[in-house]
Amino acid sequence: MNPEPDMEHDESDTAARHALVFGASGFIGRHVVLALGGTGARGDRGDRGDRGDRGLRVSTAARSEESYLRLARWLAEHGHDRPPTDLRADFTEVPLINGDFDDITEIYNCAGAYRFGMSADEARRANVDSVRAVIAFAARLPNLRRLVQVSGYRVGGQPPAAVWSEEQRHRTYAELGAYEASRVEADAVFQAEADRAGVPWTIVNPPSVIGDSTTGESDQHLGLAANLKDLWQGALPALPGNGETFVPVVAADYLARFMTLLPTDETTRRTSYWPLADDTPALPDLLKLVAEHYGARAPRARIPVPLLKRLPRRLTKADPETLTFLSTDRYPTDSAHAFAARHGLAMPDTVTTIRRWADHLAAHRFGDAPPGKRRFTAPAGVRTFELGEAGARTVVLPGLPLNADTWSPVVASLGDARAVDLPGLGMSAGDHGDWPAWLSALVTECGARHLVGHSIGAAAAVEAATAHPDTVDQLTLVAPFFLQAPPPRITTWTPLTRAYLRRTTPDALSRRLTDTTDHAAALRPAVADLRRGPAAATTARLLAIAADPRWRETLVAGLRRYPRRVHIVIGSRDPLTPEARTLLSTLPQATVTVLAKAGHHPHLTHPEAVARALTDRTPVPEESGTEPNGRRTRPLLPG
Repeated sequence: MNPEPDMEHDESDTAARHALVFGASGFIGRHVVLALGGTGARGDRGDRGDRGDRGLRVSTAARSEESYLRLARWLAEHGHDRPPTDLRADFTEVPLINGDFDDITEIYNCAGAYRFGMSADEARRANVDSVRAVIAFAARLPNLRRLVQVSGYRVGGQPPAAVWSEEQRHRTYAELGAYEASRVEADAVFQAEADRAGVPWTIVNPPSVIGDSTTGESDQHLGLAANLKDLWQGALPALPGNGETFVPVVAADYLARFMTLLPTDETTRRTSYWPLADDTPALPDLLKLVAEHYGARAPRARIPVPLLKRLPRRLTKADPETLTFLSTDRYPTDSAHAFAARHGLAMPDTVTTIRRWADHLAAHRFGDAPPGKRRFTAPAGVRTFELGEAGARTVVLPGLPLNADTWSPVVASLGDARAVDLPGLGMSAGDHGDWPAWLSALVTECGARHLVGHSIGAAAAVEAATAHPDTVDQLTLVAPFFLQAPPPRITTWTPLTRAYLRRTTPDALSRRLTDTTDHAAALRPAVADLRRGPAAATTARLLAIAADPRWRETLVAGLRRYPRRVHIVIGSRDPLTPEARTLLSTLPQATVTVLAKAGHHPHLTHPEAVARALTDRTPVPEESGTEPNGRRTRPLLPG
């Protein structure tokens, strides 16, 4: 039994606070730890160890060391330099955690399974039995002020019940599915068991938890995120619901900060809160908002929820358990809003948060992209994808029919560099007509100084350098098409090229570009981009333009005028024309590197060699070898 506190605790009483977080490696739990450490609300750095910058001690209960280490890495990446205390929890054992924890003052239970398709037994073990275990542990703590339980906006507010009858359990699980039913049962069990044990509690019933309100960051890909993925890929056949269908959202950082304030206010005891954004657009409007932001076409058709529930899964492609969330219900949010206002906590703008979340999901390919720094920017107002170090002076402009992702190994090797998708290519919006303003902004406003252009990207690099010769410090042109033999005439047949690109596979594209399927995995993102939106059409048009002798002559003239360092990188199997070799021999600022056994896409076949070429700034040594025309070269690969 816990003693009854005799006064309200305010946030300044942090020295006596020791918070324990269950489920800390999960999406909500991580943000709670970050907020407890003081870095979640203001973005400042926590450098006082497990006490954070507000003097509050934080411990986390993880099932495994691997889980804890993942949490520690994530916290370090987000400014929480010293990780919280690591405790090991086993939900199948009593006690839940071994040791003496008399100084714990608050517990945040974010544990459980958010997953569809579970069996009833699996869901109950994860979401009901875990609640019983946490309450039993909390009842042992003499100084506990609050146990904060994460429930859900559709399941909160259940009548307390320590045990459900078999009939009620069977009916509820059959109606709602294992996940939602287990959360309904857990809400009822939690209230009854906590009251029986004398544990002071507060329940938080969050809606769909979306990304951080500032960065949009989220690695949660269920629920609404799956709808956004379908929108991005053009695979959403119709908008679900009507103008009253309400699937509310809340920013992850706001929810975490809300939760960490609850133990500081005695009026929140034995109370349930629904901290959600009442101004969340109706579901069809939310999806149209995101489609417009993505530059994608939103479906015109709508499917009423009753019809959607009757259609077979092979048509809807939706897990039946998710359909119960499509409702017109509204929720009792007044108390949550009043509590937040009393503590000076302002909810971030909902539409802005949705857009940032949508950006983060798309930039990370909805969980399919490898870890790394990825984002959308807007030079000259053109929505642009880039990866690598934000603001890096070295900027890679990819060639056709590829994208920034294919340059990620080279960018990672360079370190202080980034790759950007040209307008209309990869994941960027716009088209070739945006090049002048976009390139100007990239150089004059976004800090690009060393332009690395591959194939068609070499043309963009030369145009930028010609327009801003005093700003662009260096050009590195990898397989510059305008210094090489013209492409086959078939590439000028735009409809045929577009059709091929929209239907190609990673294996087929790898064979066409490198004569092997070895690079199919690296080309999957490029193939995905070609199948989506206008990228295939833009690629086909640019391939046709690349054969225009007038544009090629204009680029050669621009390269001749550019006064600063020029570095040409080519593969030995993809040579320069004799005219190009003659031109380069007259440019004292130009050097050429030939990569042995490489073709037109050396960043795919020889990424390490390309990275070395881009970082080698030494003069060309006399003994390094020559091209067939006598120009000095530096073979970077043996043979």
